[in-house]
Amino acid sequence: MLWFAGAGLAQHVFDEWKEMAYQTCGEDILFLTGLGSTETAPYAFGRMWDTENSANIGLPPPGLDVKLVPVADGKYEARLKGPSITPGYWREPKLTADAFDEEGFYKLGDALRFDDPARPEKGLLFEGRIAEDFKLSTGTWVNVGPLRVALIAHFAPFVKDVVIAGADRDFVATLIFPDLDACRRVAPDLAKDAGAVDIIANEGVRREFRFLFDSFVKSATGSSNRVVRAMLLDTPPSLDLGEATDKGSINQRMVLKHRAALVEELYADTPSARVIAIDERLSA
Repeated sequence: MLWFAGAGLAQHVFDEWKEMAYQTCGEDILFLTGLGSTETAPYAFGRMWDTENSANIGLPPPGLDVKLVPVADGKYEARLKGPSITPGYWREPKLTADAFDEEGFYKLGDALRFDDPARPEKGLLFEGRIAEDFKLSTGTWVNVGPLRVALIAHFAPFVKDVVIAGADRDFVATLIFPDLDACRRVAPDLAKDAGAVDIIANEGVRREFRFLFDSFVKSATGSSNRVVRAMLLDTPPSLDLGEATDKGSINQRMVLKHRAALVEELYADTPSARVIAIDERLSA
């Protein structure tokens, strides 16, 4: 079997791993996962069966009670109670009080959705951190988790990760951590020793991203998933600044905090040369 945990796995990577496993072994290899936190010791959900959706985290184990509190659009906040859940934080009474609801359930902070509402036994889908979601200036909610997954899948293999911006703004924009090796393949004119700055400034690379952005916008259903502007970053997320964890997952809030100047550049009335903007005809 194969197993991933600690951070989400992009759908295209999940699919490619399963295909490679089949080609290598001549049979399907289970690619399993789970979800939890330090406070849940750490196992809270586990998927012990095959699935086509990499976001399926399975079901809770026996003895663990899960309360699903409706959030919006078919999503639920997961809250947990059981012998494996911490009773609180050491000498932190306020932090402990904030972490539990009035019935003593630990608030995991993750948004979940049923894979199939008619068949709950098929498991739950991880929909991102509730704290990451935000509203545009119009009052429209942006669900960061699903949008981030969709962007990474659409731009594969040219991106490693993305960060979604737009809180209290008029539209959604994104900061992109590109896969520089993949980007090189659409820029044959680049020198072998070209660095990140030269790669992301290359016209062939930018042309590819413009094309992908325009095609992504065509599939948008509204302002909540219409990404209007983007910027390719020439430095990876920093572990020291808390932009990324040692497990490789992105901390949206810290990236937006430490790269606030780039976010302002994204939203400038007149975009700089570094900003990739979609065809204005598509944003109407």
